[in-house]
Formats: sequence, structure tokens, C-alpha cells
Amino acid sequence: TWKWVVGPMVLYLCERLVRFWRSQQKVVITKVVIHPFKTIELQMMKKGFKMEVGQYIFVKCPAVSKLEWHPFTLTSAPEEDYFSIHVRIVGDWTEGLFNACGCDKQEFQEAWKLPKIAVDGPFGTASEDVFSYETVMLVGAGIGVTPFASVLKSVWYKYCHDATNLKLKKIYFYWLCRDTHAFEWFADLLQSLEAQMQERNNSEFLSYNIYLTGWDESQATHFVVHHEEEKDVITGLKQKTLYGRPNWENEFKTIAGRHPGSRIGVFLCGPEGLADTLNKQSISNSEADPRGVHFIFNKENF
Repeated sequence: TWKWVVGPMVLYLCERLVRFWRSQQKVVITKVVIHPFKTIELQMMKKGFKMEVGQYIFVKCPAVSKLEWHPFTLTSAPEEDYFSIHVRIVGDWTEGLFNACGCDKQEFQEAWKLPKIAVDGPFGTASEDVFSYETVMLVGAGIGVTPFASVLKSVWYKYCHDATNLKLKKIYFYWLCRDTHAFEWFADLLQSLEAQMQERNNSEFLSYNIYLTGWDESQATHFVVHHEEEKDVITGLKQKTLYGRPNWENEFKTIAGRHPGSRIGVFLCGPEGLADTLNKQSISNSEADPRGVHFIFNKENF
């Protein structure tokens, strides 16, 4: 018995030593950005830090707690010279980080006043395989949109520099939110992508559907009046915001009809219930023929 116990214990101790060593490496907060609805963005730099799209890190702020580590998805792209996370203020620890970074003060904060941060990672997720497919479905629920911020930024950089070598040819992006506040910090990125694709006469590259799941048509009556306007009243995008929940069966059948004989990657960051729904749809809409369309489901729950 002791042989079976000692082996895992040695591996566990090695992992803890590696985490301790990485947590001692210096991390510099280069910028703190306050977004609407009590969401802050921390932009950081660390020597030797290398990331891929969709990865996450563990963060510790000794000024808030000397023992607590919290996971956050990276929202920056590998092509950027910094790495960033978005933190929504929803509890004691995030509230402490908000205050430690001086976000509760009106005046400009000097960089040397910002708290020390320890970072462990990055760690891989299923989202790293996005660029292995020609066609992908990205589904984010609420704050689960954060890994796709990294993906879409990286797509934008790759598309600007060398679009011919980009295997990914079509993105179907779905974002499900209960209220309008969460749109405010992410809409800027979508607007940049939308403008970039139009300039290059390839507006079909990115198809996105934004759903307000906490609203029904009766609550949305005011915005329906403005439906004929060029840009959406809520997000400022050309694509109009939809209300309620998507009909996933119709969405899968439509995409399968547009891309016969393709392997389509389905990537989710959201709750377990939505994961079960998408997994079932991926299986039921994949053909038995190896030459037919196949949906490959990948999930990241929170």
C-alpha cells in the first residue's frame, strides 16, 4: 500500500513546488481598466510568460488574501505584448481586489501603488483547438464569453497579418446573456471585428448571434420600434440583438446544410445544462457516414 501512496504524494509535492516557484516570479500590472457593471480588466506582464487562446491562470493577491488562489480565463491574445483577465466584482475577494487596485477612488492611481499579484499558469483548455477546424461554433453564456474574447482577438491579428494561412474559414458565434450590462465591455471587440471584415470585403467570415435570455418580446417592445435602424440600439452592432433562447436544433441543421462533409468544432463555455443540450445536438446532427458532416463538441464549464 505504501508504494501506491508514495508515488502520488511525490507527484503532488512536485506540483506544489512548481506552483510555489512560479508564484514567486515577478508580475507587473501595467494597466487597470474599469469597465461598466463593476468589471475590471487587469493587464499584466511576466517574464517568459507564453499563452495560447482560451487558456486560464490562477491569481493570488496577497493584499487581499495570502492563501486564496482564483482561476481566471485569459482575455488577451497570444499576439499581444501583455496578458489580461477580466474580473467581475461578485464576492468578497473580487471586492477586495477592486479596492486594492484603487478602483473605488476617483483620482488617477500611480503604478507603484498597485498591489502585488502572483500568477500560476497558464493552463490549457479545449478552446485551444479552435484553429484546427475550418468551421467552428463558439457558444458563450454570460461571463463565459471571456475565452472567446481571446479567440476572436487572435483571429483578428491573424486575419490582419496573413489571412491566407488561416485554416479557420467560418465562425458562428453565439452569446447568451440575461441582461444588457454584460454587453458593454465586449461590444467594442465585436465592433472592431465587424469593421475589419467589412473593410476586407469578407463580412461573411464571422456570423454572430446575441441573445438576451432574461427578456421576452413584451419587455423588448421599445427596442423593436428601432429594429429598422442600421445599428442595434443595445450593442451598436449591425447584427440585431435577439430575445429569448436560441432554437439549437434549427441552428445545427442550418449549419450542417451550409457545410456538408465538414468537421465542425463546437466550443462552449457555460453551465452544465447548456453543455448537455449542445452535446446531444452535436451527436444527433452528425452523420454516420465518415464523409458526412460531423460536430465535435468541446466544453469548458464554470
